[in-house]
Amino acid sequence: MTEPVHILLFGSGGRMGRAIQSVVDTRDDVLVAATVGHHQASIGDSLSDAGVVVDFTSPDGADAALSTALDLQIPIVSGTTGLPEAVLHRFENAAAHIPVMLAPNMSLGVAVLRHLTRLAASALPRTFEPEIVELHHRHKRDAPSGTAHALVQSVREGRDGGTARTSREGMVGARAQDEIGVFGVRGGDVVGEHTVFFLGDGERVELTHRATDRAIFARGAVEAALWIVGRPPGTYTIDDVVGLGRGTA
Repeated sequence: MTEPVHILLFGSGGRMGRAIQSVVDTRDDVLVAATVGHHQASIGDSLSDAGVVVDFTSPDGADAALSTALDLQIPIVSGTTGLPEAVLHRFENAAAHIPVMLAPNMSLGVAVLRHLTRLAASALPRTFEPEIVELHHRHKRDAPSGTAHALVQSVREGRDGGTARTSREGMVGARAQDEIGVFGVRGGDVVGEHTVFFLGDGERVELTHRATDRAIFARGAVEAALWIVGRPPGTYTIDDVVGLGRGTA
């Protein structure tokens, strides 16, 4: 029998960390070898068995998780959102040495949504104007969501450009042709919902993904962790896990 992949889990005390542990407990091909809380910067002792770092923490926690992955020379899968430019650059630079996956949404369904968004943006004429609306629970700190920003990028990839617009208020004038509206709604216990509109004259296309159970993100994170082990250094996304990505190695 093949040895299970050993995960070093950053953010073990958070909701996603607990969900990942619950998913791992149902499988025999992966286990959590060690855990680190949201604010712990050092893990100390030997982790020679660790095969992959999985991170769901904060910008500071993600930075610490990346340092650990580099020290151990193992892949990292991070679902932490709201990363500042300095930390993003560190992840980009780290990809020269280890496999790196930044996935603001670990849902496999969202990976397909991004693909469909690129396809629609490419196929539809520019008279179909893209707008993105995302809904999340009242406790979410960043807005628009990381997934919404990823969907903006999908539109840009399909149309070779576009300018994100995150607010409209007052006499803003007519909508610019290259705008990609992206707006966040907060309230209640919404796990996550994203809709991409392509608004034309007399018709519109809507692409929607609704998450009703946080476990989908945990399952996606575990699948990503298993997939990335053994890959060459490079930058990967959750799209690569479902065979739709453009990972660079």
